[in-house]
Amino acid sequence: MVYGEYIQAPQINYAKLLVDNLPKSLNSVYFVNSGSEAIEGAIKLSKRYTNRTEIISFKNSYHGSTSGALSIMGNEDFKNSFRPLLPDVNIINFNNFNDLEKITEKTACVVVEAVQAEAGIILPEKNFLQKLREKCNEKATLLIFDEIQTGFGRTGSLFAFLKFNVIPDIFTIAKAMGGGMPIGAFVSDKKIMDSFKTNPILGHITTFGGHPVSCASALASLEVLLNEDIISQVEEKGQLFKSYLEGHKKIKNIRGIGLFYAVELQDFTILQKLLKKCINYGLVFDWFLFNDKHFRIAPPLTITKKEIKKSCEILIKSLNEI
Repeated sequence: MVYGEYIQAPQINYAKLLVDNLPKSLNSVYFVNSGSEAIEGAIKLSKRYTNRTEIISFKNSYHGSTSGALSIMGNEDFKNSFRPLLPDVNIINFNNFNDLEKITEKTACVVVEAVQAEAGIILPEKNFLQKLREKCNEKATLLIFDEIQTGFGRTGSLFAFLKFNVIPDIFTIAKAMGGGMPIGAFVSDKKIMDSFKTNPILGHITTFGGHPVSCASALASLEVLLNEDIISQVEEKGQLFKSYLEGHKKIKNIRGIGLFYAVELQDFTILQKLLKKCINYGLVFDWFLFNDKHFRIAPPLTITKKEIKKSCEILIKSLNEI
């Protein structure tokens, strides 16, 4: 038994350091193994706490590939082959203020990425997340932030919701969390998390969530982020990428935040050619699930300025050779 009625020091040490760096209402951590599991747990928690069933998410959002996470994914091409999925899911448009009126007294939760990742790094418009928070408050609906891709410094702050000054009721983390080891979590207020304690007595169960080795790795990783001068350099490094690449005739647009950028090319054919060229020169990059004309810049936060320059030189050389 790794996680359940018995707890171990690495879990406590990591959870304490994490919540010490969060707003007071985010004080209870439930460890799981991955981002998808974190989303599943957060959805279950919101339905249990509110006694409601409707879930609202956003078009072109990505939250994972398990059935619940897939149900709230905002892309039909990735979902249709696996239906039927969860009922009572409503997909609305990101950055559409009018669509916020679809949040009602029937809505258990709204699940949102502070920055839409697989859509191609779509930033929230001014005051959109604030208005979303206000509407959730008005309807007693829980607001869930998916920080699986944006967490742990990616946007230039420890978590994106801190940068946008909007506090969720629940948020999910994984990916960078473990410093390479498998771990995820959803974080909330204890009064919300305690709803898992009754009806049934074990409202959510995980075997390997909170594994002590993964927690020790996550703790070490978080200590490095907090104690070393890493996150404070993120925005400067992102701007350096942009300065090297913008203006190239084959690049149509560059947008992003922190060390999280989308670079637009003419079409997917060009992008595929660029990918093959860059791999031959020792540079690996990726595109987006829901936007195949853009490639992503999301390197380790520890990337050096010398490595940024070298990677951009490879990109430019490869673009010139296409």
